[in-house]
Amino acid sequence: MSGKPIVGLNVLAKDVDNAVRITEAAQGSVMVGVMVKEFASVEAAVERVEALQAAGVQVSVGLGGGDPTQWDKVVQVAVRTKPDHVNQVFPAAGYTIGALRQAGSAHTLVNALVTPAGEAGRVYVTTGPVSREYREAISCEAAAALLAEIGVHSIKLFPIEGTKRLDEVAAMVKAAVSQGITMFEPTGGIDTDTVARIVGVCAENGALRIVPHVYTSIVDPATGLTRIEDVRQLVRQLADWIG
Repeated sequence: MSGKPIVGLNVLAKDVDNAVRITEAAQGSVMVGVMVKEFASVEAAVERVEALQAAGVQVSVGLGGGDPTQWDKVVQVAVRTKPDHVNQVFPAAGYTIGALRQAGSAHTLVNALVTPAGEAGRVYVTTGPVSREYREAISCEAAAALLAEIGVHSIKLFPIEGTKRLDEVAAMVKAAVSQGITMFEPTGGIDTDTVARIVGVCAENGALRIVPHVYTSIVDPATGLTRIEDVRQLVRQLADWIG
């Protein structure tokens, strides 16, 4: 690996004010996820994204719990809002990149969702609404090669279950980097106690940009607000890389 990796957070926010406070607490090194599944229509999701963008918040448009049935809704919202980042299932990632380019959005980063298969070096790329029924694992190397061919910017490995699958994280990162994909997004079960260890594994295996998704573990269940002190704690723990 050449150079020091850069780390930015991907978190949720209850509303625009919460998102602005998160952005300030993270010193700008954060994207706020807008999960399209939570909105009754494309128009409602677009409205939320645009409100966040107007407030200076970096937005990551996502499915919602990795729900593959939301893939087209993600594309529609992304094309209309041109966000900083898009989460997408593996089968629709290339289509999404093409749609964004056609819409004139060259800056939007698009990831592809890959699922751990239970052994280091093997993953499921069948993460679409139909293909998810076929649990046939392929090598991390093959998955990374497929993604490199279609121009995907980042790989999202979900769910990693906190630190339970670090050997699988390491194998997927290494394969991705070998194909020139140096952005990696570990997702699922990450909290303030485990984030530094997970990011460390990604960095050790060559990732140059790491975006851990830290979602419900830092959300106050009583209010639905992401806790600002938890965001600050994450920043302190990742201080060597945040930026």
